[in-house]
Amino acid sequence: MAAFEENEIVPTLRSAIGVAVAATAMAAGPALAQGRVDARYAVSLGGVPVGKGAWVIDIAENQYTAAASGATAGLLRVFASGQGSGASRGYIVGGNPVPATFAANITSDKKTEEIRMTLGSGDVKEFAVNPPPLDDPERVPLTDAHRHGVSDPMTGSLIRVSGTGNPVGPAACQRATPIFDGRMRYNLQFAYKRIEQVKTDKGYEGPVVVCAVYFEPIAGFVPSRAAIKYLASQRDMEVWLAPVAATRVLVPYRISIPTPVGVGVMQATQFVSVAQPRAAAAGPKTQ
Repeated sequence: MAAFEENEIVPTLRSAIGVAVAATAMAAGPALAQGRVDARYAVSLGGVPVGKGAWVIDIAENQYTAAASGATAGLLRVFASGQGSGASRGYIVGGNPVPATFAANITSDKKTEEIRMTLGSGDVKEFAVNPPPLDDPERVPLTDAHRHGVSDPMTGSLIRVSGTGNPVGPAACQRATPIFDGRMRYNLQFAYKRIEQVKTDKGYEGPVVVCAVYFEPIAGFVPSRAAIKYLASQRDMEVWLAPVAATRVLVPYRISIPTPVGVGVMQATQFVSVAQPRAAAAGPKTQ
């Protein structure tokens, strides 16, 4: 394996998994119900505990919010002694989560990164990253086209499965997701692996669907960097997806990512998911 510095791998791995989790995708289907998840996660690296995090998701009939802190706000940043927080909100349109705003603050090694984005209909309208990416003549340029038809990292982790059958199945993994995180445009390709049974310390007990995750950099990256090559060649990244009560949405229960210093794992220790009463909400009408 090629060796590379922490200051190279950390931002790249953060991009690959996103500000909330291993990012995923959305599929068409009507918004039939409303639900809420209050999850707590433990993070380990090579079997050694390195952090904790929290993630709260509210899904209403025509809008949603998601907020993360600690480990879940920057999984690989935590592996580099970092902390963070992030939030996304948007609308449910045609059954799909469509982001409106995204914000994240991630601190690592006494350095803080701030990301702000405004989106509409899958397009990035405005964004700001502080500090901005360093100039590098080898960096694949980001164009306006790379900011169309994308999701932010947190919204991308809300998976809606179409149909009327059990959403915890192979169909949840049959997708590819275009992500823009403020610095890099990349795709995450998913593939079905298996079904597992899990039991959380508090909350969910039942089946989860396990998807393989493959990272494909598109723009905003330096091709010669070892971290990019390492991630693009990985075939052992996984995300385990659990259902949000009373909805057809799945969210990460466990994520595992091989790193040069051991396997990084984020796993739920609490996953409390409940149905929410219907309530009128502002925003575009569902279609």
